Amino acid sequence: MRTFEGLKVLSKLILRYQQLITSLQNQRVKQLVALQQKSAERRRTGLFVVEGSREIRHCLEAGFRVASVFYCPEIAERNIVENGAGEWADVVSHAEEAIEVSSEVYEKIAYRGTTEGMIAEVYARQMSLKDLPLSDNPLVMVLESVEKPGNLGAILRSADAAGIDAVIVCDPLTDLYNPNLIRSSVGAVFSVPCVAITSEECISFLKAQGIKIFTAQLQDSNLYYDTDMRRPTAIVMGTESTGLTNVWRRAADAHIRIPMLGRIDSLNVSVSAAILLFEAVRQRM
Repeated sequence: MRTFEGLKVLSKLILRYQQLITSLQNQRVKQLVALQQKSAERRRTGLFVVEGSREIRHCLEAGFRVASVFYCPEIAERNIVENGAGEWADVVSHAEEAIEVSSEVYEKIAYRGTTEGMIAEVYARQMSLKDLPLSDNPLVMVLESVEKPGNLGAILRSADAAGIDAVIVCDPLTDLYNPNLIRSSVGAVFSVPCVAITSEECISFLKAQGIKIFTAQLQDSNLYYDTDMRRPTAIVMGTESTGLTNVWRRAADAHIRIPMLGRIDSLNVSVSAAILLFEAVRQRM
């Protein structure tokens, strides 16, 4: 019965949207691929791409508007048989436009095969510092010039798990709607308030809010668990290759480090961020 009802819902949705794309040369397919590959195209159009029903649902729950959904009936049908039609139908019904594509086209536009047969174009939303919903005792993660989308996505995932107030990306080398970032964050990029600004703007904001700045660095630093993070705190991290710039080192209220007991003197930045965030959580609990 569940399978039958799910297929009935799928059939109704397919009848609602008659557009069908079977060619890889179709202009809409080319636009979607360009949005996936080029940050300049994302900026120009104000759109970005989200793949998979779970991630698209996170978009909707966070208040993002879905412009278009590209769906492949064969893959969607398998997902409905396994999981029911409710989630799939909810995503499609919220889109301004739904476009059916053949399995050959879907293989071209999909990054991975297990995405429930749907990919969406979503309207971008830019936050500013004044939009950040800071609590009375904020905990903020600041990232300077982190260049790898996968690392930034993983940090956002940890930030969501730790329930922090915001992530501030300073002088970014990747945009917040990079498909690899969205995928690695598992949708946390939509649930965690996140802004991209300059380091100077961020330092001025933190000091004006009375938030202590703790920079993660190996030189001239104290062990992180000896640092009081129970008060308003910003944990600041730089790139894996060069660390933080001097503007942050000079602005810091304290320098903190994670002890390194092996032969390699550095952790992946996303792992380090998780360690420091959850130490702050531990202290506050």
